Amino acid sequence: MDNKEFPYKGLVLNGFLALLILLCIFGCALGCFILAKSAAYITTGVILLMVFILGCSGLVKLEPNEACVLVFFGKYKGTFAQTGFYWVSFLLSKKKVSLRARNLNPEPIKVNDKAGNPVMIGMVLVWKLQDTYKALFEIDSQSLAAPVAQGVGVARSLAKAFENFVRVQSDAALRQVAGCYAYDNADDASELTLRSNAEEINEQLERTLNERLSMAGMHIVEARINYLAYAPEIAAVMLRRQQADAIIAAREKIVDGAVSMVKMALDKLKSEGVVNLDEERKAAMVSNLLVVLCGDEPAQPVVNSGA
Repeated sequence: MDNKEFPYKGLVLNGFLALLILLCIFGCALGCFILAKSAAYITTGVILLMVFILGCSGLVKLEPNEACVLVFFGKYKGTFAQTGFYWVSFLLSKKKVSLRARNLNPEPIKVNDKAGNPVMIGMVLVWKLQDTYKALFEIDSQSLAAPVAQGVGVARSLAKAFENFVRVQSDAALRQVAGCYAYDNADDASELTLRSNAEEINEQLERTLNERLSMAGMHIVEARINYLAYAPEIAAVMLRRQQADAIIAAREKIVDGAVSMVKMALDKLKSEGVVNLDEERKAAMVSNLLVVLCGDEPAQPVVNSGA
């Protein structure tokens, strides 16, 4: 989508100079009312007072990372983003928006992963407004801000509307990304999973969010999954499965170590000529050593004193 935002190129005055001029106009209007020698004085005073009131509505104060969108009777005239105190035409309607980075940390949601298992997943993201034209005119942000604006400034109500839009889109993006990957996968270590490949999943989530929010002129600075767990209804079953996987892995390691130790013992006995064992006694020794090394409980030795 093309960038339709452009800087305001109309008349701009220094705010302090414009304020001085407006105060002079107010003084003249006040003088006309005080003298009031004829109807002309009163008429001039009324006109000057109206000019003062309308002129004051053209004063604009912008802090760093703030912008003011200017509209002339429904036509977009540009975005004014110069930091400081200025005056622009009072005929332009002004919508002030913030360009600062903001955090969003919604509550974790329940989604089904690629394998169909329900998981609880949450994220935190940093976003900011990048295109004021799209934010105000490509989405219905002003209507969304209207119910919030009662007793709240327009800028704050617009910020709340933007945040609600990001919240809805982030929820949809998180469901989309989480549904493409399994929580974990013990069978195929090369497959990306939510639990083991956080960096790759975060990059995919950030790309998906930027694709969804580009239409609204918003940019995701960073998006990260900050909560991941099985849903309560299957958490106990999955915990037992993980424990079983851990026990099997531990057993495999114990057996590998025991076999290497038995082989080392037999080779050492043979190389140093300690004792000569036939195949039957070797098999009995291997069996006994494996039982001792792989058993869960300490071995209880039995000493054969002979007959």
